[in-house]
Amino acid sequence: MRFTLTLLAFAFLLCITSCNKYKGLEKDEIAETIVEDIVDDKQIVGAILSISSPDFEWTGAHGNLNADDAYFIASTTKLFTTTVIYQLVDEGQLSLDDKLSKHLSANILDGLHVCNGDDHTDQITVKHLLSNTSGLPDYFEGKNDEGEVLSKELMKGNDDAWTFEEAIARAKTMEAAFEPGKKGKALYSDTNFQLLGKIIEELTGLSVAEAYQERIVTPLGLEHTYSYTDPEDDTPAPLRYKREQLDIPKAMTSFQADGSVVSTAEESMIFCKAFFNGELFNAQHIEDAQVWNKIFYPNDYGVGMMRYELPGFYGIPTFIGHSGLSGAFVWYCPEKELFVSGTVNQINKPGTSYRMLARVVTALDQ
Repeated sequence: MRFTLTLLAFAFLLCITSCNKYKGLEKDEIAETIVEDIVDDKQIVGAILSISSPDFEWTGAHGNLNADDAYFIASTTKLFTTTVIYQLVDEGQLSLDDKLSKHLSANILDGLHVCNGDDHTDQITVKHLLSNTSGLPDYFEGKNDEGEVLSKELMKGNDDAWTFEEAIARAKTMEAAFEPGKKGKALYSDTNFQLLGKIIEELTGLSVAEAYQERIVTPLGLEHTYSYTDPEDDTPAPLRYKREQLDIPKAMTSFQADGSVVSTAEESMIFCKAFFNGELFNAQHIEDAQVWNKIFYPNDYGVGMMRYELPGFYGIPTFIGHSGLSGAFVWYCPEKELFVSGTVNQINKPGTSYRMLARVVTALDQ
Protein backbone atom coordinates (compact mmCIF):
# COMPACT_ATOMS: atom_id res chain seq x y z
CA MET A 1 0.00 0.00 0.00
CA ARG A 2 1.42 3.39 -0.89
CA PHE A 3 0.62 7.10 -0.96
CA THR A 4 1.99 10.33 -2.34
CA LEU A 5 2.69 13.61 -0.56
CA THR A 6 2.75 17.00 -2.21
CA LEU A 7 5.10 19.94 -1.88
CA LEU A 8 2.08 22.03 -0.89
CA ALA A 9 1.45 19.77 2.08
CA PHE A 10 4.99 20.24 3.27
CA ALA A 11 4.89 24.00 2.82
CA PHE A 12 1.94 23.82 5.19
CA LEU A 13 4.00 21.58 7.46
CA LEU A 14 6.75 24.19 7.59
CA CYS A 15 4.29 26.86 8.70
CA ILE A 16 3.00 24.63 11.46
CA THR A 17 6.35 23.52 12.81
CA SER A 18 7.75 27.06 12.89
CA CYS A 19 5.09 28.29 15.31
CA ASN A 20 5.82 28.90 18.97
CA LYS A 21 2.63 27.35 20.24
CA TYR A 22 4.31 24.80 22.49
CA LYS A 23 6.79 27.09 24.23
CA GLY A 24 6.53 27.06 27.99
CA LEU A 25 4.75 23.71 28.16
CA GLU A 26 6.07 20.58 29.84
CA LYS A 27 6.93 17.74 27.48
CA ASP A 28 3.86 15.69 28.38
CA GLU A 29 1.69 18.74 27.82
CA ILE A 30 3.36 19.30 24.44
CA ALA A 31 2.71 15.72 23.38
CA GLU A 32 -0.89 15.87 24.47
CA THR A 33 -1.46 19.16 22.66
CA ILE A 34 0.11 17.81 19.46
CA VAL A 35 -2.32 14.88 19.39
CA GLU A 36 -5.28 17.11 20.18
CA ASP A 37 -4.35 19.54 17.42
CA ILE A 38 -4.07 16.76 14.81
CA VAL A 39 -7.66 15.67 15.42
CA ASP A 40 -9.89 17.94 13.34
CA ASP A 41 -13.20 16.12 13.93
CA LYS A 42 -13.74 16.07 10.16
CA GLN A 43 -11.48 13.48 8.59
CA ILE A 44 -9.01 12.95 11.44
CA VAL A 45 -11.39 11.92 14.20
CA GLY A 46 -8.86 10.05 16.30
CA ALA A 47 -5.09 9.79 16.74
CA ILE A 48 -2.67 7.83 18.90
CA LEU A 49 0.93 8.80 19.55
CA SER A 50 3.77 7.11 21.43
CA ILE A 51 7.12 8.83 22.00
CA SER A 52 10.33 7.42 23.44
CA SER A 53 13.62 9.28 23.89
CA PRO A 54 16.42 9.04 26.46
CA ASP A 55 14.65 11.52 28.75
CA PHE A 56 10.97 11.22 27.82
CA GLU A 57 8.37 8.46 27.47
CA TRP A 58 4.75 9.19 26.62
CA THR A 59 1.74 7.52 25.03
CA GLY A 60 -1.62 9.18 24.54
CA ALA A 61 -4.60 9.58 22.26
CA HIS A 62 -7.40 11.94 21.38
CA GLY A 63 -10.76 11.75 19.64
CA ASN A 64 -12.43 8.42 19.06
CA LEU A 65 -9.26 6.40 19.79
CA ASN A 66 -7.79 5.36 23.13
CA ALA A 67 -4.08 5.02 23.83
CA ASP A 68 -4.28 1.22 24.12
CA ASP A 69 -6.51 0.63 21.08
CA ALA A 70 -5.37 -1.88 18.48
CA TYR A 71 -5.30 -0.63 14.88
CA PHE A 72 -4.21 -1.68 11.40
CA ILE A 73 -0.57 -0.73 10.90
CA ALA A 74 -0.93 -1.36 7.12
CA SER A 75 2.39 -1.13 5.24
CA THR A 76 4.32 -0.78 8.47
CA THR A 77 3.86 -4.56 8.33
CA LYS A 78 6.69 -4.55 5.78
CA LEU A 79 9.16 -4.13 8.65
CA PHE A 80 7.87 -7.43 10.06
CA THR A 81 8.51 -9.06 6.71
CA THR A 82 11.95 -7.48 6.55
CA THR A 83 12.68 -8.85 10.02
CA VAL A 84 11.89 -12.43 9.06
CA ILE A 85 13.87 -12.18 5.81
CA TYR A 86 16.92 -10.91 7.72
CA GLN A 87 16.52 -13.70 10.26
CA LEU A 88 16.50 -16.28 7.46
CA VAL A 89 19.66 -14.70 6.07
CA ASP A 90 21.31 -14.95 9.50
CA GLU A 91 20.26 -18.60 9.70
CA GLY A 92 21.86 -19.37 6.35
CA GLN A 93 18.56 -20.32 4.73
CA LEU A 94 18.59 -17.39 2.35
CA SER A 95 20.85 -14.87 0.67
CA LEU A 96 19.66 -11.47 -0.48
CA ASP A 97 21.41 -12.22 -3.76
CA ASP A 98 19.38 -15.38 -4.34
CA LYS A 99 17.38 -15.42 -7.57
CA LEU A 100 13.65 -15.97 -7.06
CA SER A 101 13.85 -19.24 -8.99
CA LYS A 102 15.78 -20.73 -6.08
CA HIS A 103 12.75 -20.42 -3.79
CA LEU A 104 9.61 -20.03 -5.91
CA SER A 105 8.00 -22.34 -8.45
CA ALA A 106 7.95 -21.78 -12.20
CA ASN A 107 4.19 -21.29 -12.32
CA ILE A 108 4.56 -18.31 -9.96
CA LEU A 109 7.44 -16.81 -11.90
CA ASP A 110 6.40 -17.45 -15.50
CA GLY A 111 5.73 -14.11 -17.18
CA LEU A 112 6.02 -12.18 -13.92
CA HIS A 113 8.33 -9.41 -15.15
CA VAL A 114 7.76 -8.32 -18.74
CA CYS A 115 9.19 -4.96 -19.81
CA ASN A 116 9.12 -3.75 -23.41
CA GLY A 117 8.30 -7.26 -24.56
CA ASP A 118 11.22 -8.92 -22.76
CA ASP A 119 10.86 -11.22 -19.75
CA HIS A 120 13.39 -10.33 -17.03
CA THR A 121 11.95 -12.51 -14.27
CA ASP A 122 15.09 -14.65 -14.06
CA GLN A 123 17.11 -11.56 -13.05
CA ILE A 124 15.08 -10.71 -9.95
CA THR A 125 16.75 -11.30 -6.58
CA VAL A 126 15.42 -11.28 -3.04
CA LYS A 127 17.18 -7.95 -2.51
CA HIS A 128 15.35 -6.46 -5.48
CA LEU A 129 12.05 -7.37 -3.83
CA LEU A 130 13.06 -6.06 -0.43
CA SER A 131 14.31 -2.75 -1.84
CA ASN A 132 11.48 -2.19 -4.34
CA THR A 133 14.02 -2.19 -7.17
CA SER A 134 12.61 -5.21 -9.03
CA GLY A 135 10.55 -3.05 -11.39
CA LEU A 136 7.54 -5.28 -10.75
CA PRO A 137 4.18 -3.53 -11.09
CA ASP A 138 2.02 -2.97 -8.03
CA TYR A 139 -0.98 -5.30 -7.99
CA PHE A 140 -2.69 -2.96 -5.49
CA GLU A 141 -2.20 0.47 -7.10
CA GLY A 142 -1.64 -0.48 -10.74
CA LYS A 143 -4.23 -0.84 -13.50
CA ASN A 144 -5.00 -4.38 -14.59
CA ASP A 145 -5.75 -5.35 -18.18
CA GLU A 146 -9.33 -4.17 -17.73
CA GLY A 147 -8.24 -0.74 -16.48
CA GLU A 148 -9.30 -1.45 -12.90
CA VAL A 149 -7.32 -0.34 -9.85
CA LEU A 150 -7.81 -2.51 -6.79
CA SER A 151 -7.12 0.26 -4.28
CA LYS A 152 -9.80 2.49 -5.84
CA GLU A 153 -12.36 -0.28 -5.66
CA LEU A 154 -11.63 -0.76 -1.97
CA MET A 155 -11.90 2.96 -1.25
CA LYS A 156 -15.41 2.76 -2.67
CA GLY A 157 -16.20 0.19 0.01
CA ASN A 158 -16.24 -2.73 -2.41
CA ASP A 159 -14.69 -5.21 -0.01
CA ASP A 160 -13.25 -8.41 -1.39
CA ALA A 161 -10.57 -10.95 -0.53
CA TRP A 162 -7.83 -12.27 -2.79
CA THR A 163 -5.25 -15.01 -2.60
CA PHE A 164 -1.52 -14.78 -3.22
CA GLU A 165 -2.09 -16.47 -6.56
CA GLU A 166 -4.72 -13.89 -7.53
CA ALA A 167 -2.45 -10.99 -6.54
CA ILE A 168 0.36 -12.37 -8.69
CA ALA A 169 -1.99 -13.11 -11.58
CA ARG A 170 -3.19 -9.50 -11.40
CA ALA A 171 0.39 -8.21 -11.45
CA LYS A 172 1.12 -10.31 -14.52
CA THR A 173 -1.49 -8.35 -16.49
CA MET A 174 0.61 -5.20 -15.96
CA GLU A 175 3.78 -3.99 -17.66
CA ALA A 176 6.91 -3.92 -15.50
CA ALA A 177 8.30 -0.43 -14.91
CA PHE A 178 12.01 -1.11 -15.53
CA GLU A 179 14.56 -3.90 -15.59
CA PRO A 180 15.43 -5.42 -12.18
CA GLY A 181 18.14 -3.49 -10.37
CA LYS A 182 18.31 -0.64 -12.88
CA LYS A 183 20.51 2.02 -11.32
CA GLY A 184 18.65 4.83 -9.57
CA LYS A 185 15.23 3.28 -10.18
CA ALA A 186 12.69 2.11 -7.60
CA LEU A 187 8.96 1.53 -7.65
CA TYR A 188 7.01 0.98 -4.46
CA SER A 189 5.13 -2.23 -5.18
CA ASP A 190 3.16 -4.48 -2.85
CA THR A 191 3.77 -7.30 -5.32
CA ASN A 192 7.35 -7.45 -4.04
CA PHE A 193 6.20 -8.16 -0.51
CA GLN A 194 3.58 -10.68 -1.54
CA LEU A 195 6.47 -12.62 -3.09
CA LEU A 196 8.61 -12.19 0.02
CA GLY A 197 5.75 -13.58 2.07
CA LYS A 198 5.62 -16.65 -0.14
CA ILE A 199 9.39 -17.13 0.24
CA ILE A 200 8.97 -16.97 4.02
CA GLU A 201 6.27 -19.63 3.85
CA GLU A 202 8.38 -21.88 1.64
CA LEU A 203 11.45 -21.68 3.88
CA THR A 204 9.77 -21.84 7.29
CA GLY A 205 6.84 -24.14 6.57
CA LEU A 206 4.69 -21.57 8.37
CA SER A 207 2.09 -19.13 7.16
CA VAL A 208 3.13 -15.47 7.23
CA ALA A 209 0.93 -14.96 10.30
CA GLU A 210 2.55 -17.91 12.07
CA ALA A 211 6.05 -16.75 11.14
CA TYR A 212 5.39 -13.30 12.61
CA GLN A 213 4.01 -14.88 15.77
CA GLU A 214 6.85 -17.35 16.28
CA ARG A 215 9.74 -15.11 15.26
CA ILE A 216 8.66 -11.63 16.41
CA VAL A 217 5.52 -11.45 18.52
CA THR A 218 6.30 -14.21 21.02
CA PRO A 219 10.01 -13.34 21.52
CA LEU A 220 9.09 -9.70 22.20
CA GLY A 221 6.23 -10.64 24.53
CA LEU A 222 3.64 -8.73 22.50
CA GLU A 223 0.07 -9.46 23.54
CA HIS A 224 -1.97 -7.36 21.12
CA THR A 225 0.01 -7.70 17.90
CA TYR A 226 -0.93 -10.21 15.21
CA SER A 227 -1.55 -10.70 11.51
CA TYR A 228 -5.19 -10.08 10.65
CA THR A 229 -6.62 -13.30 9.17
CA ASP A 230 -10.26 -13.39 10.28
CA PRO A 231 -12.71 -10.97 8.60
CA GLU A 232 -15.05 -11.42 11.58
CA ASP A 233 -12.39 -9.99 13.92
CA ASP A 234 -13.58 -6.55 15.05
CA THR A 235 -10.69 -5.88 17.45
CA PRO A 236 -8.85 -3.24 15.34
CA ALA A 237 -10.19 0.30 15.23
CA PRO A 238 -12.22 0.71 12.03
CA LEU A 239 -10.34 2.32 9.16
CA ARG A 240 -11.53 5.68 7.89
CA TYR A 241 -11.53 7.14 4.40
CA LYS A 242 -12.44 10.82 4.18
CA ARG A 243 -15.43 11.34 6.48
CA GLU A 244 -16.65 7.77 6.52
CA GLN A 245 -15.74 4.51 8.19
CA LEU A 246 -14.22 2.10 5.68
CA ASP A 247 -15.15 -1.52 6.32
CA ILE A 248 -12.91 -3.78 4.23
CA PRO A 249 -12.14 -6.74 6.52
CA LYS A 250 -11.91 -9.25 3.66
CA ALA A 251 -9.26 -7.15 1.95
CA MET A 252 -7.35 -6.69 5.20
CA THR A 253 -6.96 -10.47 5.50
CA SER A 254 -5.43 -10.56 2.02
CA PHE A 255 -2.50 -8.19 2.37
CA GLN A 256 -0.45 -10.62 4.45
CA ALA A 257 3.26 -9.74 4.12
CA ASP A 258 2.55 -6.33 2.63
CA GLY A 259 0.07 -4.96 5.17
CA SER A 260 -1.81 -7.34 7.46
CA VAL A 261 -0.56 -6.60 10.97
CA VAL A 262 -2.66 -5.22 13.81
CA SER A 263 -0.87 -3.67 16.80
CA THR A 264 -1.01 -0.92 19.41
CA ALA A 265 1.18 2.17 19.66
CA GLU A 266 3.09 0.84 22.66
CA GLU A 267 3.67 -2.59 21.13
CA SER A 268 4.67 -1.00 17.82
CA MET A 269 7.18 0.99 19.86
CA ILE A 270 8.58 -2.20 21.40
CA PHE A 271 8.94 -3.71 17.94
CA CYS A 272 10.51 -0.56 16.48
CA LYS A 273 13.16 -0.45 19.21
CA ALA A 274 13.92 -4.14 18.79
CA PHE A 275 14.20 -3.71 15.01
CA PHE A 276 16.65 -0.82 15.13
CA ASN A 277 18.58 -1.98 18.20
CA GLY A 278 19.50 -5.32 16.63
CA GLU A 279 17.47 -7.49 18.99
CA LEU A 280 15.77 -9.49 16.23
CA PHE A 281 18.59 -9.98 13.73
CA ASN A 282 22.20 -9.01 13.12
CA ALA A 283 22.36 -5.22 13.51
CA GLN A 284 24.69 -4.98 10.50
CA HIS A 285 21.63 -5.41 8.31
CA ILE A 286 20.41 -1.95 9.39
CA GLU A 287 23.63 -0.37 8.17
CA ASP A 288 23.62 -2.33 4.93
CA ALA A 289 19.96 -1.46 4.31
CA GLN A 290 20.63 2.26 4.03
CA VAL A 291 21.17 2.39 0.28
CA TRP A 292 18.40 4.74 -0.76
CA ASN A 293 16.32 5.22 -3.89
CA LYS A 294 13.56 7.78 -4.39
CA ILE A 295 10.02 6.41 -4.34
CA PHE A 296 7.71 9.34 -3.57
CA TYR A 297 8.54 12.65 -1.94
CA PRO A 298 9.76 12.93 0.76
CA ASN A 299 10.40 9.19 1.14
CA ASP A 300 13.23 7.02 -0.09
CA TYR A 301 13.38 3.24 0.13
CA GLY A 302 16.34 1.20 1.32
CA VAL A 303 16.58 -2.55 1.73
CA GLY A 304 13.37 -3.32 3.57
CA MET A 305 12.72 0.04 5.19
CA MET A 306 11.83 3.64 4.40
CA ARG A 307 13.57 6.96 4.98
CA TYR A 308 11.75 10.22 5.63
CA GLU A 309 14.07 13.09 4.77
CA LEU A 310 13.24 16.70 3.98
CA PRO A 311 15.62 19.35 2.62
CA GLY A 312 17.79 20.85 5.35
CA PHE A 313 16.01 24.21 5.42
CA TYR A 314 12.94 22.54 6.96
CA GLY A 315 14.95 21.83 10.08
CA ILE A 316 13.52 18.31 10.41
CA PRO A 317 16.06 15.53 11.11
CA THR A 318 16.07 12.30 9.15
CA PHE A 319 13.87 9.38 10.28
CA ILE A 320 14.05 5.74 9.24
CA GLY A 321 11.24 3.23 9.63
CA HIS A 322 7.96 2.87 7.79
CA SER A 323 4.50 4.29 7.42
CA GLY A 324 1.26 2.88 6.07
CA LEU A 325 -1.77 3.82 4.03
CA SER A 326 -3.92 3.73 7.17
CA GLY A 327 -1.98 6.63 8.68
CA ALA A 328 0.03 4.30 10.94
CA PHE A 329 3.78 4.71 11.44
CA VAL A 330 6.91 3.66 13.30
CA TRP A 331 9.94 5.92 12.98
CA TYR A 332 13.38 6.16 14.51
CA CYS A 333 15.53 9.31 14.46
CA PRO A 334 19.16 8.29 15.15
CA GLU A 335 20.25 11.91 15.54
CA LYS A 336 17.82 12.47 18.42
CA GLU A 337 17.67 8.87 19.69
CA LEU A 338 13.94 9.33 19.26
CA PHE A 339 11.34 6.65 18.50
CA VAL A 340 7.79 7.52 17.46
CA SER A 341 4.82 5.28 16.73
CA GLY A 342 1.07 5.63 16.35
CA THR A 343 -1.67 6.33 13.85
CA VAL A 344 -3.98 9.05 12.57
CA ASN A 345 -6.26 6.33 11.14
CA GLN A 346 -7.11 8.17 7.94
CA ILE A 347 -6.37 6.92 4.44
CA ASN A 348 -7.26 10.12 2.61
CA LYS A 349 -4.77 12.47 4.34
CA PRO A 350 -1.40 10.69 4.37
CA GLY A 351 0.52 13.86 5.13
CA THR A 352 -1.13 14.18 8.55
CA SER A 353 1.07 11.63 10.29
CA TYR A 354 4.14 13.41 8.91
CA ARG A 355 2.93 16.74 10.25
CA MET A 356 2.48 15.13 13.66
CA LEU A 357 5.98 13.68 13.46
CA ALA A 358 7.45 17.07 12.54
CA ARG A 359 5.65 18.74 15.42
CA VAL A 360 6.99 16.16 17.84
CA VAL A 361 10.62 16.54 16.86
CA THR A 362 10.57 20.35 16.72
CA ALA A 363 8.36 21.04 19.74
CA LEU A 364 10.22 18.69 22.08
CA ASP A 365 13.48 20.40 21.15
CA GLN A 366 12.31 23.77 22.47
